[in-house]
Amino acid sequence: MDFGTIIGIVAGFALTALSIVFAKGVLISYLDYPSALMTIGGSIAAMIVGHGLPRFLGQMKWIRLTLRIPKWGEERIISRLVAFSEKARREGLLALEDDLEEVEDEFLRKGIQLVVDGTDPEIIKNILYNELNQMQARHEEGINFYGDWSGLAPAFGMIGTLAGLIAMLQNLNDKSSIGAGMSLALVTSLYGALMCYLVFQPFKRKLQDQDGDEARVREIMIEGIISIQSGDNPRILEEKLISFLPPRQRDAVKQEAARE
Repeated sequence: MDFGTIIGIVAGFALTALSIVFAKGVLISYLDYPSALMTIGGSIAAMIVGHGLPRFLGQMKWIRLTLRIPKWGEERIISRLVAFSEKARREGLLALEDDLEEVEDEFLRKGIQLVVDGTDPEIIKNILYNELNQMQARHEEGINFYGDWSGLAPAFGMIGTLAGLIAMLQNLNDKSSIGAGMSLALVTSLYGALMCYLVFQPFKRKLQDQDGDEARVREIMIEGIISIQSGDNPRILEEKLISFLPPRQRDAVKQEAARE
């Protein structure tokens, strides 16, 4: 679990509360139920309208993704692809079928099976890239979900600001109502900004990063699978796949290959 995400959100709210206290503000006065109803409730209602109730209720799967630290294991994947390449050149492509049961990743196993079955390289590439595109389309649902919510929360904060100002202006003669109207006007904007910039925008960014990382791993697999079928030299294949990785990971690949 990524405790940094939880710590960051809690710290963000805690530091906001401390800033209010240090500014001689009364913390409890910022807990405004009408503002919460307007901003949180209004944005939830709009999300249900836009995305539908089933998708809204199913957002826990995306929250779980933001709270985990994925380990893609690029080093092991590249070393395994190089090992497959060496075996294919030594014993033939059909010999790879013996190792399919040991391949845990379904995407990689499917690609190697297609190679063993003698499928045309262009067809393999089309199948695997279609799988990759469909995966990214599924990821895009979560990314767009929190992207939309990050826009709606401040928008309903602004609606609350307008509602508070209208209520205040309608009752200028009643001085006791001015404070309540001004509170609604300002606190709703605060709630909307906190929801947007402390929760939903970071969630969207994390999902985007995870999507990019997983897509890169799938592209490494596709490149390796096509190269194995083409009979590329294993050393050339290794260099080709290592080029997908940032420099800090390239030495780890070579160490993994040495252990193999």
